[in-house]
Amino acid sequence: MNKNIIREIKSLVGDVKCPLNYNKDYELLIAVMLSAQTTDVTVNKVTAKLFEKYDLHSLAEANEFDVLKIVSPCGMKVKAKNAIGIAKTLVEQTGGKVPNDREFLESLPGVGHKTANVVLSELFGEQALAVDTHVARVAKRLGIASETDDILSVENKLMEFFSGYDFRKLHLELLMFGRNICKSKNPTCDICPFKNKCQK
Repeated sequence: MNKNIIREIKSLVGDVKCPLNYNKDYELLIAVMLSAQTTDVTVNKVTAKLFEKYDLHSLAEANEFDVLKIVSPCGMKVKAKNAIGIAKTLVEQTGGKVPNDREFLESLPGVGHKTANVVLSELFGEQALAVDTHVARVAKRLGIASETDDILSVENKLMEFFSGYDFRKLHLELLMFGRNICKSKNPTCDICPFKNKCQK
């Protein structure tokens, strides 16, 4: 069943890649932090301006208000402070490198379990499965997770259900399927191969 689900989803979303633009490891980390409760399109516009003006070292020393003027489209004023805090910590503690270290990543301002999973899988190829609202919605509608499951429970159930599959690809495929087809409002059920099994 899980192979059938993957095959059907892949046929609809095609080849997928990280939707956030980045050239350096810290750019991805900050971009994922900024992406909470906003769109990747907005984040990509913001980070293009942010990283044109600042490199990691200058961002670590930046004025919070100046950074806020750039990142404000992403919402939540604290994101400017978090971006500076991430940059400062990387400069002071890791020589400017994003480490393959979950505990360290989750200690950074604004970085939680999901953000760490994205960074670990995208930068280091770790088998970490990032679950956001889109991925969780798909998992619940497919009956892999229950409606009352929290994010960590959904993550564990997906990893068990799709055991042996590349979780980095799985995250991106479920993400794009949730965004473009299995949407929260007005899902395109007419083209969905799972409409007869959907728990919606």
